[in-house]
This record gives sequence, C-alpha cells and structure tokens, in this order.
Amino acid sequence: MNPAIRWQHFAPATLAAAAAADRPVLLVLTAPWCQHCRDLLATTFTDPQVVAAVQDGFVPVHVDAERRPDVNQRYGTGSWPTIAWLTPDGELLAHDTYLEAKALLARLAAVRNAWPQQKPKLQQSLRDLQAADAVRSPRTGRLQKEMVLDIASAVYEKFDARHGGFGEGSKFPHPEALDFALVQVSKRGDERMREVVVRTLDRLLDSPLHDRVEGGVFRYSRTPDWHTPDHEKLVDQNALLLRACLEAYQVFGTESYRQAALGIVDWLCLTMRDRSTGAFAGSQDGDADYFTSDRKTRAHREPPSLDRTVYCHANAIAASSLCKAAAVLDRPELRSMAMQTLRFLLDHLYDGQDVYHYWDGTYHLPGMLADQAHLIRALIDASQHSGDADLLLPAEAIAERAIRRQKAPHGGFYDILHDPHQQGPMRRRNRSILDNATMAESLVRLSYLSRRTEFHDEAVAALESFAADYKEYGYYVAGYGRAVDLIFYEPLFLTIVGDRDSQAARDLRRTALAVYVPSRIVQSLDPRFDPILLSRSGYPVEASPVVHLAVGRNPRGTARTPEELLALISR
Repeated sequence: MNPAIRWQHFAPATLAAAAAADRPVLLVLTAPWCQHCRDLLATTFTDPQVVAAVQDGFVPVHVDAERRPDVNQRYGTGSWPTIAWLTPDGELLAHDTYLEAKALLARLAAVRNAWPQQKPKLQQSLRDLQAADAVRSPRTGRLQKEMVLDIASAVYEKFDARHGGFGEGSKFPHPEALDFALVQVSKRGDERMREVVVRTLDRLLDSPLHDRVEGGVFRYSRTPDWHTPDHEKLVDQNALLLRACLEAYQVFGTESYRQAALGIVDWLCLTMRDRSTGAFAGSQDGDADYFTSDRKTRAHREPPSLDRTVYCHANAIAASSLCKAAAVLDRPELRSMAMQTLRFLLDHLYDGQDVYHYWDGTYHLPGMLADQAHLIRALIDASQHSGDADLLLPAEAIAERAIRRQKAPHGGFYDILHDPHQQGPMRRRNRSILDNATMAESLVRLSYLSRRTEFHDEAVAALESFAADYKEYGYYVAGYGRAVDLIFYEPLFLTIVGDRDSQAARDLRRTALAVYVPSRIVQSLDPRFDPILLSRSGYPVEASPVVHLAVGRNPRGTARTPEELLALISR
C-alpha cells in the first residue's frame, strides 16, 4: 500500500506545531462538489514522490472551504482547488491552483529551500504589510439616495445585452442583482433593469444551465452563453434564484418563471431535503454524464452524491424562499416545510448564545456573520408568513449579541468572533460588504417588527461604513443597494390585529404576501400572545381581524377584507 499524506485540521494547535518545527504549511482548500478537487487529492497528492516531499518538509493541512469560509476567505483564491503556501505561523506566502505531480514537486522544493534561506526577508516583508494595514483608517460616509442609482448603473454597465447575465467570461446567475433590479423596475419603472431581469432569466432558463429534468440550476457556465455548465448544484444559490424567479413571476406574470420556480422547489424538496429532519444538504456533485442525459436514462443511474452537511446560512435562505413560494404558488405545505427547517436550525445550530455554521451530527464554527444575518432574516420571514410573532424573540437575541461582539469601531460588523489563540490572517477580522448588507437589511426589518429603533440605527451605521467604498465593487454589491434603498424608501408595513389563527386573519395574511411589493413587512399581532408588541404598536383590538397599513410609520389606512387590502396595496 502506498503511503498517504497525514492531513491535519486547520487549528491554532496545528500552526503552533508548525512553528515549533519551523516547517512551512501546505494548505489545500477544496469544495465538496468540485470534481477537480477530488482529482487533485486522488492523483497529485497520492504520487509517492509528492507524499514523501510533503511529509518530509511541510505541515500538510486540508480544509473544506464550505465548512470553513473563514479560512477560505483569508487564504483562498476564489476558485477551487487552491494550494496555499504559508509560513509556520500562518502568514500567506503564495497561491497555486491545480498542479500536476511534477509541477507540485518543483513548488515543494522551491518553497522548502526558500524558507530557511529567505526567512528574515520574508518575515520583514510580512511585518511591513501588517504595519501598513494597521495604520490604514476605515473610510466612512453618509448615505445618499443617489447610491441606489449608482449601483443600478453599475449593474447595467456589466450587463450582457446579448446573453443576459453579467460580464463577458464565465457566467453566474447573480440572483441578488436580479432582486435589486426588480425593486428598481417596481418602484421606478426602470426599463434598463427590466431588460436585465427579463433577458437574463429568459436566456438562462432556456439554456443547459437550467436542469429541466429534475429542476434547479447549475452553479455557473464557463462561457457567456450559459451553454457550458459545470454541473454542481448548490442549495444556497438555488434558493436565492427561487426567490428571484418567484418575484419576476409576480412582476411580469411570465409562466416560464413560475415553472422554473416549481422546478427548483422540486429539486430542493425531493433531492436535497431530509424528510425526517427538514434540513437541506449543502450541494449535489457535478456529474456531467448524469445531468446531460434524459429522464429515462437518469432513472437507471445512481444520482450524483450529496454533501449532507447542514449549513446554517443555506438552510435559512431555503426556509425564507420556501415561505415565499408557499404564498406565491399557493402551496401551504411549503410553509410547513420551511417551519420544520427553521426548527432544525434553532434546535441544532443555535444554543441561545451562538449561531453555528454547520452541523454534521454536531454543531461547529460559531459566530459567522453570514449565518446570523440569514437566520435573522429567516425568522422574520417565518414570522410574517405564519403569524407567530414569538419567532422575533430569537431574532432579537441574535441581533443583540452580534452588536455586542462583532460591531466594528467605525460601524459595520466583523465576519468572525475575536479569538486570541488564532495565528496569521486569522487574527484579523474582516468586514464583508455583502454580509453587512444582509445584516443591515435584516436589522431594518427587525426594527419595524420589534418596534426597536436601535436596530435601524445599527443598520444605518453598518451601511455608512461602506459608503465611501461601495463603488469599487460594481454590480457585486446589488444587495447593498437594496439595503440602502430600504433606508430611503420606507417599507409598506401591514399589521394584522386579531386572532392570528382565524380564517379571516389567514386570508388577510395570504393576500398581503401573495402580491409583489418590493419593500413590504407583514406582522400579525394577536392580543392573546403579543400584548407587549400590541401595546408598542398603539393599534386597537376589534372583534374581527383588521389590517393597519403604513408607509414606514406613517398611517395609510385600514382594511377588513382581502378586497379592501388589495385595493390599498395597489393604490
């Protein structure tokens, strides 16, 4: 039997051992759905010469990028596999991607020889970089309405008018940009944004990137025409695209968008969902032979394997999107599925203190900002669709703890918790504009529902902390634009007061949620269960459920029937 590399976990103890031995660290980052990653591990890293060279001169560390996004963000290249070369104390020296055995042997020799010979020079260069980072002051600014228009222009500037989507190379669906564009279509009648949504969805859904047999969309196409997909499917991206298809169907009434949404729902619920727990697996492998065959052929083949890891952020997004699908598609069973998913997250990935990133039989990695932001949003969405205001209590607790532990001095939130035992780049906490935008939008919505203005203030501060830099990111920060839009263009806030379980309240809630309103918040307040929130609202209790409409906190009328409510919403 050939010897195998004894891969170690990425942990402070591993780096401490590397430092004690004065050995460079060979860090390999892979993704569970990535065939190239599996090939690298099965071929290059089983070559006897490679095994011997690694074991002789390096501390080898293997990291699943999906399970450790904190490590991936600091050491990865944005594509997989990544081979990263680190100093013994964890500072990044260089990157590579896929290497054949011969090329890797040459790199192993070069790094091993360079480290003892050039160690003082390399260490001084790293110290200089760290010093420069330390004195760089964060830039902040004031929010302006024009920022939304700037981002709309950035979206259109990179829009591919021929094929849809963005850019001229590889194509990703970018559902966040479609969501943002739909807001601009609905609020401002922006014809450019209408073209962005319609052209992108029409071309994407009519291409091989869309799996019309089992539903769902593959991760990306290697060419701009959507016709050369890598065939892996990810739950978080499909759940986001489900929301975009549902909203596009609401706005335009296009049947193909509804059919695509139904297909994504089928894939999520039939392939990815564990019926006993309600939790979703993370991804499905990209087996090209399987996915390019027809339904009959697939029926006689083993489906591609799943990464059954339960990721908090992905399951939270799926729960939110299924709530929306239940209302738009008139499929109430989907709301029940969403509630089961959410219960799993609260039971297994939230302990009343920390939100954890993933579950594989137990919970791991507390404090990732993205998990907290998406879980708050899922709790808000579930509260709106179920009428249960008690779901806001864990949302408030998670928000309060994030503000205490991860708020940066100049505004915004750090991506990870402070850990004094970490080494190298893991000591440095980052502020992601994407995760901060999600957290800000969640906090704005929570501020209305909880009647707590301090959450709104924290959201504004988080967004302002990127106000001087947002243009650098172009269309990638469409979610930031949507959050800024919510600050300046207050949401339509519908409060249903009365017995939340009555048929009248259910009819009003379904009506409020079934039509597209770009910035809408729905709350049910039952005098039996929600006396504190009802008191904060100032709304009276009547014999039958009543909807109180407001734009922001400015009254806009009341409705007692679905017909009256529809008339007020569309006014």
